[in-house]
Amino acid sequence: SWNGNKLYPPQSVSKLWVSMALLDTVDRGKMVLADPVTVRKQDMTLFHQPLAAMIGKDGYTTTYSDLFRRAMTESDNTANDMMLRRAGGPEAVRGFLARRFVANIRFGPGERLLQAATAGLDWNPNYSQGRNFYSARAALPRAAREKALDTYLADPPDGAAPVAIVGALAKLKKGEMLSPASTALLLSTMSEARTGPQRVKGGVPAGWHYAHKTGTGQDLPPRSTGYNDVGIMTAPDGTSYAIAVMIGSTTVPIPERWALMQAVSRAVAANHDKY
Repeated sequence: SWNGNKLYPPQSVSKLWVSMALLDTVDRGKMVLADPVTVRKQDMTLFHQPLAAMIGKDGYTTTYSDLFRRAMTESDNTANDMMLRRAGGPEAVRGFLARRFVANIRFGPGERLLQAATAGLDWNPNYSQGRNFYSARAALPRAAREKALDTYLADPPDGAAPVAIVGALAKLKKGEMLSPASTALLLSTMSEARTGPQRVKGGVPAGWHYAHKTGTGQDLPPRSTGYNDVGIMTAPDGTSYAIAVMIGSTTVPIPERWALMQAVSRAVAANHDKY
């Protein structure tokens, strides 16, 4: 590892913990993924939420299975927030991680409060509609935005250490986080993720398999924050490696970030082939 025990801003990597907490709720017999759920306008959050297009005047009725898939393959924030609420909120996620003896992974207050504070704003429900959040953020003095972003990066309330993330992924793969059925479902869904194809996944050799979750934080040009990809890389012979590449804050162009991330997956494969 490099700075493996430092707390980095995970951003949507944290959807992993929400999904695990929800599936743990299923494992404990408190719900089934086929349970219906109605998503309404007031449930919307901010940033990436393709689900918003489905919400009419009477809401959008679907299942938790659909929300789970949207959160893990599309990184839909509203789907994730609905899952978080059903699982019992932030405290339930923290409790799940504690029961699984996962240290050095924090879980924040939820997407709305976390992202508003990171931008230097107090959450307003109007921010979930259209471009309202972006407009409010753009109206802030740059100094206020810089101070808020620096405060967040210095001690992220949702901070996670890369070593802890790979530890949790290893426990997941070994069946120590969830039931066999839930473990298989989560890993198969992670393998269908459509986000970050040019991050770590871009360097995974033919014949290998990669199940993952990305995260992307807010930008304050020239800075980008929380540019992440974590997952499980499996060789043709079945050997698996847990990987976490977390870029806390950078001014490096995106193609160079991709090159770094792809170099990691290529190095893992080369090391495996060597030994």
